[in-house]
Amino acid sequence: MSQLLRARRILTEQGWLDDHQLRIESGAVAAIEPIPAGVTTRDAELLCPAYIDTHVHGGAGVDVMDDVPDALDTLAVHKAREGVGAFLPTTVTAPLEIIHAALMRIARRTQSGGPGAQILGSYLEGPYFTPQNKGAHPPELFRELDIAELNRLIDVSQTTLRVVALAPEKPGALQAIHHLKQRGIRVMLGHSAATYEQTLAALDAGADGLVHCYNGMTGLHHREPGMVGAGLTDKRAWLELIADGHHVHPGAMRLCCCCAQDRVVLITDAMQAAGMPDGRYTLCGEEVTMQNGVVRTGSGGLAGSTLSLDAAVRNMVEYAGVTAEEAIHMASLHPARLLGVDDQLGSLAPGKRANIIALDGGLHLQRIWIQGQALPL
Repeated sequence: MSQLLRARRILTEQGWLDDHQLRIESGAVAAIEPIPAGVTTRDAELLCPAYIDTHVHGGAGVDVMDDVPDALDTLAVHKAREGVGAFLPTTVTAPLEIIHAALMRIARRTQSGGPGAQILGSYLEGPYFTPQNKGAHPPELFRELDIAELNRLIDVSQTTLRVVALAPEKPGALQAIHHLKQRGIRVMLGHSAATYEQTLAALDAGADGLVHCYNGMTGLHHREPGMVGAGLTDKRAWLELIADGHHVHPGAMRLCCCCAQDRVVLITDAMQAAGMPDGRYTLCGEEVTMQNGVVRTGSGGLAGSTLSLDAAVRNMVEYAGVTAEEAIHMASLHPARLLGVDDQLGSLAPGKRANIIALDGGLHLQRIWIQGQALPL
């Protein structure tokens, strides 16, 4: 069965196509073609690739670390409602056996499929960090890098582990980066006090970029450019960005776009309070409080976000002054390229998976299709 979706504008990697239609067959895009003359009906104002959230800890009251039935299903349905067609459930620093259990649950769900957004594998955030910029991660559970331990994590994940985050100044970090890259895993740098030079050395060793740029790392100073300076100026580095206006000032968002517009990957870093009312929640085993949508630890530090990825796209247009096309690419094409799945996901093109969103002129989500199947919002 083939289906047609007609739009006033369709976004491709090359830009917008006016008055075109998508032909979908067997869950994939079969063709993108002009709407025939005389056909006046349109299914959408804008048709765009569904978003990809590479870094998310929870939402809708569930946490990726929760050992409860259907937690990942609940999260996947929640993510689809913000235009996300695929995502990486992201772990936090915890005792190793709890991390192992989370990776096993994510692996099972990756392989079995289920409702909502597709799960592409897991993202390991912690325990290989240093205390100076720990964020909400408990430093007493930080561990030293060990190749055998990393191999065990990969095995436990049934090779569905896609990204490992680590602090590049840790002993053995460069060897660990090289090893992980040989195993086909992306390496992101963060929760770290690394210098500019240490960050460049990690990128030289094969690291792929920065975990939530600006947050949890050495900042930009004119005599010590720090991790932020390395990430902004090194064209090899992908830069995760939490564009909620709380984690990163709009001026810093604009700076990111001035230096690295083609390397920005919008993420939510959302935790269980996303999509929920203000109140008390947990992250990394600690109680945190959400007030007016902002989550903080007891000491006042930011503790994950409640951002949705569709809001992040709108915020980039409003706060950073990028075009809608550029902002959508930051939430779709760029994360697909970071993960090396841009042959299947991240843009609308014949042969690619039919993960599609319909947006109105204000970039608000109207509908979502995953592998050609419309999902309820």
